[in-house]
Amino acid sequence: MFKDKRLLITGGTGSFGTTVLKKFIDSDIRDITIFSRDEKKQEEVRNQFSNEKIKFCLGDVRDYTSIYQALDGIDYVFGAAALKQVPSCEFYPIEALKTNVLGVENVLNASKARRVEKVIILSTDKAVYPINAMGMTKALSEKVMISKSRMFSDITLCATRYGNVMASRGSVIPLFVEQIKSNNIITVTNPNMSRFMMSLDDSVELVKYAFANANSGDIFVQKAPATSIETLVLALKDIFNSRSEMKVIGTRHGEKLYESLLSSEEMSKAEDLKNYYRVPVDSRDLNYSKYFDEGKQISNNLDDYNSNNTQQLNIEETKNVLLKLEFIRKEIND
Repeated sequence: MFKDKRLLITGGTGSFGTTVLKKFIDSDIRDITIFSRDEKKQEEVRNQFSNEKIKFCLGDVRDYTSIYQALDGIDYVFGAAALKQVPSCEFYPIEALKTNVLGVENVLNASKARRVEKVIILSTDKAVYPINAMGMTKALSEKVMISKSRMFSDITLCATRYGNVMASRGSVIPLFVEQIKSNNIITVTNPNMSRFMMSLDDSVELVKYAFANANSGDIFVQKAPATSIETLVLALKDIFNSRSEMKVIGTRHGEKLYESLLSSEEMSKAEDLKNYYRVPVDSRDLNYSKYFDEGKQISNNLDDYNSNNTQQLNIEETKNVLLKLEFIRKEIND
C-alpha cells in the first residue's frame, strides 16, 4: 500500500510521528515529510534518524499557504498536529481552536487542492462526550472531516480515535517513572481513574488499518484493555522495586474519570471488525424533511465503549504490558 508513495505527517516531531518513522523508514515507501513548526525538534529528529528518505518542512497547519506548499506531490497524509494538553487548552481555548479545528480544515482543503489520495486525522477519546476545550475542538475537527468527506468525492478522508497512549510525550507514565527513580512522592490526581492501555505501536497499527480499510468519512477505534491509575502506579512501583508513596493531589482542569472511545449513539451503528470498530459516516444529505418525517430507527440500549467496561488489567497484567514498552526497558537499564 505504501510502496513508492510519499507520506506527509503534520506535527511529525511528536511521539506518534517518530514512531511512524521507526516503522516505515526501512519499508519501500518513497519518502516521508515531517511538517511542523518547531525547528529544534526537527533537528533532534534529523539527528536521531539521519536518513535521506526523511524530509523536513517548517510550517504551521494554521497557515494554509505553508501546508499547501508542503503537500506538493504528496500521496498520503497523517494529520497529527494538535494542541493536546488538557489544562493548557482550558486556559487558551481559542489557541486550541486555531490548531485543532481550523488547522485541520487547512490540511483537508490543501490536500484536496493538491490531489492527495488519502488523509487520516488523529483524534482522541476526549472528543466523545467532551467536557474540556481540548475534547471539544477535537470533536469539532472530526465533524469538519466528515463534512469534507461529503463534499470531496476524489479523496478518502477518515479519522482514528484513541485513548491514553502509554509513554507518549506529556503522558503520565514518564512522570511516574521520573518520580519513582528520584525517590519522590508519586502524585496522582485520582487513583480510581481508568485509562486505556495503548502503545505507540498500537496507534500506528490503527492508522495503517484505517488507510487500508477506510471509506471516506469513517472513524476507526482500536479495542484495548484498561487499568486504573492506582493499579498503574502499583505496577510501576513493582517494576522499579520502589517504596515511593502515592499522594492524591486532586483532579486537574477538565480531567475525566474514565475514557470513552465510542458514544452509545455511535455504538448503535458501529461495525465490529474483530480488533477494531468502524463508525461509518451518516451520508444523508441536507434535506430537512428527512430529519422531521423520515427519521432512522436506532437502538438506544447500548452502553458507550469506555475504559470502565473494557477488559480491566490487574497489577501483573499491567506490568506485562508496561514491560513491552521500549521506554520502560530503557529506564530499567539506565
